[in-house]
Amino acid sequence: MAQAATETGVRQSALRLLWDRWSGVLVPILAVFTALVVGAFIIGITGADWQAAYIGLWEGAFGSPRALADTVVRSTPFIICGLCVALAFKAGLFNIGAEGQLYAGAVASVVIGTTLQMPAMFHIPAALIAGALGGAAWAAIAGFLKARTGAHEVINTIMLNYIALRMTDWLIRSKTPYILGDPADTTGARSRLVAETARLPGIQVGSSTILHLGIPLALILVFVVAWFLYRTTLGFEMRTAGTNPHAARYAGINVPRTIVLAMAIAGGLAGIAGAIEVIGVRGALSADFFSGLGFDAIAVALLARANPVGIIFSGLLWGGLLTGARLMQVRASLSIDVIKIVQALIIMFVAADQIVRFIYRLPKRKPGEETQLSKGWGG
Repeated sequence: MAQAATETGVRQSALRLLWDRWSGVLVPILAVFTALVVGAFIIGITGADWQAAYIGLWEGAFGSPRALADTVVRSTPFIICGLCVALAFKAGLFNIGAEGQLYAGAVASVVIGTTLQMPAMFHIPAALIAGALGGAAWAAIAGFLKARTGAHEVINTIMLNYIALRMTDWLIRSKTPYILGDPADTTGARSRLVAETARLPGIQVGSSTILHLGIPLALILVFVVAWFLYRTTLGFEMRTAGTNPHAARYAGINVPRTIVLAMAIAGGLAGIAGAIEVIGVRGALSADFFSGLGFDAIAVALLARANPVGIIFSGLLWGGLLTGARLMQVRASLSIDVIKIVQALIIMFVAADQIVRFIYRLPKRKPGEETQLSKGWGG
């Protein structure tokens, strides 16, 4: 009897130790689970069948090769833009301007893709590099203002988003003269199509989905960013400046230079995402192309707790929710806005992780665990 009680105690202690050790990974997973449970409750209140809704959501996102391909393509910009936001988080910056940096990169790639004539082996890299430079230059403005004047990056990047969106709309819709707009497009809502030599090659799945070269490029960027942050001197300086700028200055790190570089690199990532969406998916740019994508990237980075590898999974989840929402809407006769509610619940539970820890009896958050996600708010 006593031996059995001892064995039970040992097993409970081992389980508790395991629970404590992996709490950082479990919190986002349990946050998603809790959000789905609450979402099911909300669907039930509306009178709809929550089981049919979630089966439709799963099948629409991962239930067939075509659905899986759609999810992967939809997830690609979320993964790259999630990296953009996470890298800035690590440097103590809250880059809320991924959307504007997406547009800046996309405009630069459209210019290269529609005006230059060269072989594909040069044209594709040129369009991608132009996108990276466009996004980097746009984000560096906010970084420079932060470093030199102390202007808060949240306010500046919000305003830069607005400027980038309106400028893109004007460049596309301008007809006297045409700048980026296509005279053959009667709606006037898109740019000229990029040359075939600038289009990313890919494998067609179904009638319209193409698994383009930008997908493996996004995975490569994940590991490049992880290597950069944790295996290079500059990455160490960014993380140090993000954790404690005063200690970084005392250690001889040039904090203003680090801020500008962090914003520029983050913006370059968003610019690459914009370029990939243009030359890999649609072949042209419209002003509503990236609506909300930059803000969703913040959620993707938060869900992964700014971990580059974790962003692969959070990006796939985000893309899957959006892709599967259409079939969920058909199966359960629900508004697609329910998915937005579930997404909001996920972020709420990730942000208020103490609720999740309380519900599932996880240990309380340790001091410093939240630092990288909230430092930027403090200016």
